[in-house]
Amino acid sequence: MNEHTARNGTIASMDSSNTRRDATRRKLFEAAVTLIAEQGFSSTTVDEIAERAGVAKGTVYYNFASKNVLFEELLRHGIELLATSLQAAADEVTDRGGSRIDALDAMIWAGLDFISRYPALTQLYVAELWRTNRAWQSTLMVVRQRAITVVEDVLREAVAGEELSEEIDIPLTASALFGMVLVAALDWQSYQPDRSIDEVHAALSRLLQGRVTGRPA
Repeated sequence: MNEHTARNGTIASMDSSNTRRDATRRKLFEAAVTLIAEQGFSSTTVDEIAERAGVAKGTVYYNFASKNVLFEELLRHGIELLATSLQAAADEVTDRGGSRIDALDAMIWAGLDFISRYPALTQLYVAELWRTNRAWQSTLMVVRQRAITVVEDVLREAVAGEELSEEIDIPLTASALFGMVLVAALDWQSYQPDRSIDEVHAALSRLLQGRVTGRPA
């Protein structure tokens, strides 16, 4: 075996190892978010997370130093997925020549779709927003800002392109839009599950057009 072959083999082995580790972490995230949403953080044990994920307890501690660390990483992972979904939706619209308002509308749909696919994560995130005594409160603020920044960027572009007034308060408007989608989606999932995502999106789209742009849909 020459040096080039050996090096390629090592890289392939590392890639395979990273893939397995990522798969294990995803299983742990899914198990943890479901259990914590069901019974709360304090009542959920590492043993239960391991059992639900189908791994040994030692595997949990191999990937995360503690339950607190697992939860912090879970929040980071989940909100990063959401932020990526929002950004992809906005990029798709702008790439085909749509307006920034159209991009915001697409982000609303993407947010609803994400929440419908990960309801337990969303419930957990919203619940933790109100618990200011948690060890991971600073992490929660960071990941929250990561998602809101995606919305802020599109709002700034809309103002720069004269699609929105310069008087708009970008940070507050971004937070309001983000919160609107979260609350509406949770209400939809919990109390109006018979409605389609398109119905919910249409209602929020009208609010966007009427309240943010000042124009009726």
